[in-house]
Amino acid sequence: MSGLLLVGGGGHCRSCIDVIEADARYTIRGVVDRQPAAVADLLGYPLLGDDAMLASLLELERNALVTVGQIKSAEARIRLYSLLKSIDAVLPTIVSPHAYVSKHAGLGEGTILFHGAIVNARAFIARNCIVNSRALVEHDAVVGDHSHISTGAIVNGSCHIGNGTFVGSGAVVHNGVKIGSGCVIAAGAVVKNDVPDGMLMRGDQ
Repeated sequence: MSGLLLVGGGGHCRSCIDVIEADARYTIRGVVDRQPAAVADLLGYPLLGDDAMLASLLELERNALVTVGQIKSAEARIRLYSLLKSIDAVLPTIVSPHAYVSKHAGLGEGTILFHGAIVNARAFIARNCIVNSRALVEHDAVVGDHSHISTGAIVNGSCHIGNGTFVGSGAVVHNGVKIGSGCVIAAGAVVKNDVPDGMLMRGDQ
């Protein structure tokens, strides 16, 4: 198995650890966090230091994954992804063995699919994305870079989700809808019409 560094030590990191352990293709070497003093429970894995140590750690282990979560903003995930790319890290795609990905779908580097996620035919999930537990991305849908499709969300066929967008738990995006970049779609929202860049959307629209 190949080694893997995790970058970000919060609650989302623990969820990622569970998926990586189940995937069994990678051995977690440890966790790097910007604020090591704030890190609590890493499920038995070592805290290796802060972001400033990444370059030296990557001389020993090239594989790394951004394990900071995303709700209101993708800024932290984008910053860490850019940092890792600038120091020549390799960002693997992680897929839970309890997820389903069509052989006709595509997944970008640094993306993680959690338990129960489904990505159907001709769907494409871009770079550094989260497709969380029991989320569904239907046929021909596109999810842009650095986006998070949260727990139980449904992105229906031929939808387009822009870069850095968050689709909250249980939200439903109707067939063919386009959601812009940098949007936040609240939990439980039903999206029937296109949403422009940078919008915060609640409820049924």
